[in-house]
Formats: sequence, C-alpha cells, structure tokens
Amino acid sequence: MKIFSKTLLAAIAVPVLLTACTTANNSAEKPMATVTAQDLQHHNWNLVQIDGKAIQLDKQGQQPRLEIGEKMTANGSAGCNNFFGQGELKDGQFRIEKMGMTMKMCGDTAMNVEMTMSKALSDWSEIHLTKDSLELKGSEHTLTFELKDWVN
Repeated sequence: MKIFSKTLLAAIAVPVLLTACTTANNSAEKPMATVTAQDLQHHNWNLVQIDGKAIQLDKQGQQPRLEIGEKMTANGSAGCNNFFGQGELKDGQFRIEKMGMTMKMCGDTAMNVEMTMSKALSDWSEIHLTKDSLELKGSEHTLTFELKDWVN
C-alpha cells in the first residue's frame, strides 16, 4: 500500500511541478497584476487591433498611437487627428481625462478607427499590460496596442 501511495503522489506531483515551471517561464506574456503610473510613463504604443481584428489604415490615415509621458501626460494620434490630455489610473482602469483633439477630416476608415479609439480612451477601460503590449477593454471595444519604443 505504501508503494502505491508514493507512486500516486509522484504521478500527481510531477505534472503540477511541470505546470508551475512552465507558468513561471511565460510570466512576461501574462498581464501585470496591478498597473502603476510608473509602468506606463515614458512609453509609446501603436494601436494594432480593435476587438481582436487588425486595424486598417487608408492613405490619409496615420498610425494610431498612444504615448504616456512624465506625470501621466497622454498624447498621440487617433488615426487622423492628434489628441492630448491627462492619463488617469484608478482601480485597474485607465482613461484620458479632458481629452483634447485636433479637428481635421480624413477618410471613412481613419475616422472610424479614430472615433472608436477616442471614445475608448476618454472612458474608463480595464487596463492590462504585458512586457510588449497594452490592452484597454472598455464597455464597447477592446483596443490592443503594441509597445513601439521608449519616450524621452
């Protein structure tokens, strides 16, 4: 009976230990537990997906991007127009308070991306951050950004 118990224990323990090791090695891809201002500041992200679908740019459109600078100042391009404001974090959520924006017209594709992005950024969205990406999950849309580079 003792041999059976030890064998059973080993059969259960080995997969659990292997899973724990695999999980530890993939920690860079998992979201951070709590995102802080220091995690966001001095970074620039390009918008790559809306609701899991790759964004489409037309000839007039710019690469939509989000830059968070010193003291959580936020700015970037929403696809057509540039925006600016004050980034805020609260209870695992992010928004840009009092977001201002330029007002030029672009093609339908760029304007659709812009409307979606600006609404998501100005409303509270759940924020998830990994080593290489930022995800904002709002009430209507999920925006996925890819880390582009450091901001000075």
